[in-house]
Amino acid sequence: MRFSRQMRDLKWLVAKPIAHRGLHKESKGIVENCESAFDAAIKHGYAIECDIELTKDGEAVVFHDDEIDRLMNGEGKVKNFTVKELKKKKYLHGKDQIQTLDELLEQVDGRTTLVIEIKSLWDDDMSLTHRALDVLSDYKGPYALMSFDPHIVACIALRSPDTVRGITADRVTDPYYNILSLARRLEMQSFSHLPSSKPHFVSFDANGLPFAVVNEIRERGHPVICWTIRSPEHAAQASRYADQITFENYHPA
Repeated sequence: MRFSRQMRDLKWLVAKPIAHRGLHKESKGIVENCESAFDAAIKHGYAIECDIELTKDGEAVVFHDDEIDRLMNGEGKVKNFTVKELKKKKYLHGKDQIQTLDELLEQVDGRTTLVIEIKSLWDDDMSLTHRALDVLSDYKGPYALMSFDPHIVACIALRSPDTVRGITADRVTDPYYNILSLARRLEMQSFSHLPSSKPHFVSFDANGLPFAVVNEIRERGHPVICWTIRSPEHAAQASRYADQITFENYHPA
């Protein structure tokens, strides 16, 4: 099994619990992946996990889903809207507007760690990855990039080898993965992509731990983050197999 040859000191990455999509609470109008959720995470001393999607005009925006329907007053795929069009869309709760990655960096300004997941449409289009690297090129705060898609992580390793990068993963048993070829599913499940993706860390589904290959990665000195933790009891169990938690719906110590 091969990993990144760069053994990095990543204590900063796992120093603080990581607020999943920010410290959001929809009932209070604090929507996931929005400015108010990120402000709340910073206020409480947490690191931030967030997601980025690609717009029609080639911009990286902070949003989790491929489609806007679940969170916004409207419907359609993020990639079919320009930033200007998305900013005219209202969230179903709260008063936030969608942010570009640029705007998120300006907001956070190095005050906490950012763990940014690059979402994939599984089409090997690296436009979003390249845009993220461009936007982050002058950012001085602590951050890491990650993706479920090992091809995206490999792209980061090739274009920007000094960028801290991770593979987001689970046991690849969800029916969602049936959209992928068997070969691609096996690549992800077995981590056989490591020679090309060269991750510095792993972000793994806590419900799938322990998992032999993830245990081996951790034993070799690479941090493991787990997701998504929703109680102190779950956190205590996950801490046996991971170095830090990604959490929501409660406030870890």
